[in-house]
Amino acid sequence: MDWHDIFATRMDRMKASEIRELLKLLDQPDIISFAGGIPDPALFPTEAFKSALADALSPENASAALQYSVSEGYAPLRDWIVTQMEALGVPCTRDNVLITSGSQQALDYLGKLMLSPGDTALIGWPTYLGALGAFNAYEPNYDRLIPRGNRSASDYAEAASAQGGRVKFAYASVDFANPTGETLDLAARQSILDLADEMDIAVIEDAAYQVLRYDGDPIPPMLALEVARKGTIEDCRTLYCGSFSKSLAPGLRVGWVCGAADVISRLVLMKQAADLHSSTINQMAINTVARSVFADHTAKLRRTYAARRDAMLAALETHMPDGVTWTKPDGGMFVWITLPKHMDGADLLRVSLETQRVAFVPGQAFFADRSGANTLRLAFSLADDAKISEGIKRLAAAIRAA
Repeated sequence: MDWHDIFATRMDRMKASEIRELLKLLDQPDIISFAGGIPDPALFPTEAFKSALADALSPENASAALQYSVSEGYAPLRDWIVTQMEALGVPCTRDNVLITSGSQQALDYLGKLMLSPGDTALIGWPTYLGALGAFNAYEPNYDRLIPRGNRSASDYAEAASAQGGRVKFAYASVDFANPTGETLDLAARQSILDLADEMDIAVIEDAAYQVLRYDGDPIPPMLALEVARKGTIEDCRTLYCGSFSKSLAPGLRVGWVCGAADVISRLVLMKQAADLHSSTINQMAINTVARSVFADHTAKLRRTYAARRDAMLAALETHMPDGVTWTKPDGGMFVWITLPKHMDGADLLRVSLETQRVAFVPGQAFFADRSGANTLRLAFSLADDAKISEGIKRLAAAIRAA
């Protein structure tokens, strides 16, 4: 049977994640990997989760932990998220929160909710590869979101119309973005909200790294800024996507969406059709651990990852040749490298793996139009200071040879 003959057209837009493929390199012990933007498992609050899972499986809780549950999510966890959102400047209720299987599922649902084939999504250039993967299934076009740029709302609308659709949303990772590590300042966030109001489109705020700030003062989320403008979350067009993957444990796959109750109710219908609900026992465990160790644990993460970021920036300053530039993130897990224009990150990766045994992610994967060949992403979260120093030294040697 020719399966390709009956596949939906959307399959042409769905490609294997280049990062997922690179993660297979982690099994090779001689590789120094800056590829996977993943937490250090040595920092997981393992003992807290052992206790939380034991409690979930206790005689009084096991029947609920192992049973079907409501699609909206475990109520005590949603209540804890409400307190966190209120601390960020977003007064809300349980009805404004949907638990998802990681924030990746939230992106998929939001793409499904809003994108018809030929519609346009405004995104960063580059942007999070997982967002491209989630949105691609719904066959959109992409246009470049440039906060405080000189493009007008009518220009965006006309470009979208010329491609057979309309602009539906702007997507932005506002704090320590994957892949660049950059943060949108207050004026840039306000500018996106202004554009969204003028165009009458949604805003998807990806806040996966929000708790991992090492320097500088926190900037309010766009949803908080919009609530301050409009008075209530129910009048806001921003949808905030949060995650426990970077703060507690990615393997449990627990994230959330916070937004107007009308939108959340539509996402609940998608949840019911897709997987009924996220794992009940995982939500119960996350709730227990979040309530007991979240503040102390995330403080520990910030101390550890900040030191690794500093080690990477120092090594780059010491070893990189002239013509190579990089970002200096205030938080998160990533440093973005720009090579001389004639160089190609994918070619460099092949050379680096063969001659230096250092892995990274070529930057082209993060561009919707596959530009940016002379860029690459380095993740500093998984390697210790010694490996960071040695790995950057080796990478610089590969760049010089190229």
